[in-house]
Amino acid sequence: MSSPSSTDSGPAGGHSHAVHAGGAAALTLGALGVVFGDIGTSPLYALQTVFAADHHAVQPTPTTVYGVISLVFWTITIIVSIKYVILIMRADNDGEGGIVALIAKVQAVTMGQGKRKHVLILLGVFGAALFYGDGMITPAISVLSAVEGMEVVSPSFEEWVVPITLAILTGLFAIQRFGTGTVGRAFGPVMAVWFSLLAVTGAVETIQHPGILRALSPYYAIDFLGEHGGTAFIALGSVVLTVTGAEALYADMGHFGRAPIRRAWFALVFPALLLQYMGQGALILHDRSAIESPFFLMVPEWSRIPVVILATFATVIASQAVISGAFSVTRQAVQLGFLPRLTIRHTSRHEVGQVYVPAINWGIFVAVVALVLGFQSSQHLAAAYGIAVTGTLAIDTILFFVVVHVVFGRSLRVAATGCALFLLVDLTYFAANLPKVVHGGWFPLLIALVIFGVLTTWQRGREIVTRNRTKLEGPLRAFVDEVHATDPPAYRPPRTAVFLNATRDTTPLALRANFEHNNVLHTNLVIVSVVVQRVPHVRETQRVTIDDLGYADDGIVHLTMSVGFQDDVDIPRTLRRAAKRLEGDIDVSDASYFISRMSIVLTHAPGMAIWRKKLFIAMSRNVSNPVAYFGLPDDRTIVMGSNVEV
Repeated sequence: MSSPSSTDSGPAGGHSHAVHAGGAAALTLGALGVVFGDIGTSPLYALQTVFAADHHAVQPTPTTVYGVISLVFWTITIIVSIKYVILIMRADNDGEGGIVALIAKVQAVTMGQGKRKHVLILLGVFGAALFYGDGMITPAISVLSAVEGMEVVSPSFEEWVVPITLAILTGLFAIQRFGTGTVGRAFGPVMAVWFSLLAVTGAVETIQHPGILRALSPYYAIDFLGEHGGTAFIALGSVVLTVTGAEALYADMGHFGRAPIRRAWFALVFPALLLQYMGQGALILHDRSAIESPFFLMVPEWSRIPVVILATFATVIASQAVISGAFSVTRQAVQLGFLPRLTIRHTSRHEVGQVYVPAINWGIFVAVVALVLGFQSSQHLAAAYGIAVTGTLAIDTILFFVVVHVVFGRSLRVAATGCALFLLVDLTYFAANLPKVVHGGWFPLLIALVIFGVLTTWQRGREIVTRNRTKLEGPLRAFVDEVHATDPPAYRPPRTAVFLNATRDTTPLALRANFEHNNVLHTNLVIVSVVVQRVPHVRETQRVTIDDLGYADDGIVHLTMSVGFQDDVDIPRTLRRAAKRLEGDIDVSDASYFISRMSIVLTHAPGMAIWRKKLFIAMSRNVSNPVAYFGLPDDRTIVMGSNVEV
């Protein structure tokens, strides 16, 4: 496996080189604007959901308020501070984080039993599918909760909440195609102001009612769970809303690095959230009516309109982070073979990670609009929130501790103990969210199951097609012998032809078709196999391996092009850079490119259910143009068709 390039450049978490103070400050500010938007807007609706739920509501008494705030503090501390910021962020894949990076690390290692590894990969894929469900709910609930602040200013605004929310969301998804580079530079300062507001308003209320500080003791959380039984257990399903966005801390590590995210979390975000939740708890203690909207009722009446505007900006930023994350996960899934080639557009000439995926953008938009129209309020929508979040938390825990044991070399006892402790917390919250299934929690689960089916169907169908295609292609050695035995010999124009092929040992279908139907064989034949490595990036200087197949006298050269799952595939550019290493007079600057277009034929052969085969065929018909995906020139690319059974 080739060494990745991200060890040499960028702010990845695994980098050891020093970052100057100005750069560190810029990265920390940038992390504020992207990484913490989701978790930073949770105070808008989390405690409101605990105390103002339509049923199973927790009555705001001193015991329950202290207990809930204690649960909030220890939940954020254990899940975010300890599990993610301190532990899981150590498991970077060459600086990249997120559940897809964990899947790649598991794929790359050798494990005792193949079935165990397969199950772990499927579990990770399901976690990635849950991320999409989370990505659909976050924009809806975040923007709704912010716009609902207008109702606190004046109840007459109630009928305008949903239309304004839909207008904001429509604008947000419409501008995705332009990229977020310019707007993104403003995200950090806005979120710095937002977290400062959380800290100041929470501190003012806490200073006025300092007794709330007692909630920092775990005694109150344990006492609340013991005294209130079932109601307290159901309340956990709302308390977990305070850690939505924890996965983003890990997933966005490749953009900013481990150190800036940790600095931003412990220096500002964690203290601000802690003060805010304690302030809301103190407010509810001395004014029970505040449960209707504790966040907006904490601020002075004269400042509520500006705060509503600021909150709306903050929720848009939180939504943007989740949408961008969905684009990134999609791109990685395509490279790792879990999705077909989709149209992926780059929105920045400088930042390779800034991409736009039209199909995903508008798919999420439709789902978000349906959620807003279906649930009408953030309080109702909170009933659907939590299943996807807690499911992803638990899957991250399992995959991380597998990596701890297999990759980091820690003993099985240490890994199993750590996994059991954190999994106990994760699964407790997951169980507490199960009652939400009948109240809307079915939606993210349904989305996740559909996406999981799509991801696994494409992966399995691709394996079957690759196997059958390999049989059709036949050995390259046999093809060369066939060429030698042809009489009259094939016409060999003095040009270079480049053929794409999955392996080095078989004959590209386009090469075989061109020879069999046209009796043409170019003087110079370059066969290129693109291999996606289980690392985010591969150095440009290490991307090409020239394989000596022993056919140089026949003008056949094979290249293996290695790319990371975050890299772009640009075959002509890579060939130009490798041209000097090729033997003979091979001119790739004016080469013709041949690709094989496969028509998938449905059969009743075993290996996959018929409905999954039909789904695979439907997906294959919507694969993006391979010419654009591989960066091939339109005027010098020839597509040749063939049938492959599935």
